[in-house]
Amino acid sequence: MRDFAEHVLELAKRSAAWAEVFLVSSEETPVAFEANRLRSIEARETRGVALRVVAEGRIGLASSSRLEDAQALVDDALATARFGAQAALAYPAEPVAEGALDLYDKAVAALSTDDMVQMGQQMVDRVRKRGGDDILVDADVRKAVGTVTVRNSSGGQGSYRKTVLSIDLHANRTREDDLLDIYESDASCHLAGVALTKTVNTLLGKLELSSEIAQARTGSVPVIFTPKGVAITLLAPLAAALSGKAVLEGSSPLAGRLGERMFDPGFSLIDDGLVPRQPASAPCDDEGVPMRRTALVEGGRLNAYYYDLQTAGRAGTQSTGNGERGLATLPAPATHALRIPAGTASYQHMLADVEDGLVVDQTMGAWAGNLLSGDFSGNVHLGFKVRRGQLVGRVKNTMVTGNVFRALGRLAGIGDRAYWLDGRAEVPYLYFSALSVATR
Repeated sequence: MRDFAEHVLELAKRSAAWAEVFLVSSEETPVAFEANRLRSIEARETRGVALRVVAEGRIGLASSSRLEDAQALVDDALATARFGAQAALAYPAEPVAEGALDLYDKAVAALSTDDMVQMGQQMVDRVRKRGGDDILVDADVRKAVGTVTVRNSSGGQGSYRKTVLSIDLHANRTREDDLLDIYESDASCHLAGVALTKTVNTLLGKLELSSEIAQARTGSVPVIFTPKGVAITLLAPLAAALSGKAVLEGSSPLAGRLGERMFDPGFSLIDDGLVPRQPASAPCDDEGVPMRRTALVEGGRLNAYYYDLQTAGRAGTQSTGNGERGLATLPAPATHALRIPAGTASYQHMLADVEDGLVVDQTMGAWAGNLLSGDFSGNVHLGFKVRRGQLVGRVKNTMVTGNVFRALGRLAGIGDRAYWLDGRAEVPYLYFSALSVATR
């Protein structure tokens, strides 16, 4: 495969001002349980080469999983360049070392389907044993083993191997007019990094808390978001607004506001592609640009946007190593692992401060409207009423609404510990003194 890609690059250099090959080889094995039973075991393999060229100042792209006719791939890329966007991207010219991120684990690569079935069955059995006969459990155990290589005609190159093991656990219970859904997950590049027992225990703990139903209060209410609630409800609009592409196109409400204090002074947000053993990490992005840690928000001040090569070139700045792509798509800016540093407030201290409010763990439909506006209005898919500092029951038929940018401008508390979620985010509890809550 690498020989074919080298041949493609050599051919492309004869006709294009610049050329880049992007190679992907991966094997994925998902094992799925549905409604307490093993549903499927699959094996999927992806192999392919994408060629990006700049010819007569414009960008062309072609890709193929058939590694046979190098000249045809080059011809296709050159043909699309006639209709492509005007090139503004810089050309990476330095090799990127694989580094010490420890992204490949032989134990994950060697994990058999029998082992994965056993892991899934263990999760299902433990939830059913504690949850009762009316619990339906879905579980997913998935391993992926892959290699990514980027090379260009300027001398830039990067390559790495990665393994990822992920688990997903979902419990569903229907009783008359009460539908309960709880889900938990975990992921790591290493087998030892996936906390199966902790994932099951976390779900069982929430299942136990959900046994009692409590009535939420309509009005302006104190709300604590769990780390999962923060990731589900608040990170997406932040990531969208901080994209260099959205800023360039004028659709981001944060455009032109670098250096301004937009958020609570205790709030920071880091995009980090260099955390060892985490699925979002790599030595380089999908354009061969070295990965980095980018402080997007620092001490409440808007510090940076994130870019790929083309968007950065159009904006007159440099890529932040955030180019992400598929075999059939051009790169675009995308975040890696978003991290909110911990603050000083313990979760118990937050609870003790709430006389009558909510803890929100899961929301649904919060971003059915305009993501970039920051306005959200989501059903509380899993949340608990707080009365005098105590969790007194699960709430139903409740919505929480607000604006992310305004809400993060004044926080009542930032948790003193940040938690990893699937290796894609590390966030603490966040406490808001007042958000709009409606219930029926």
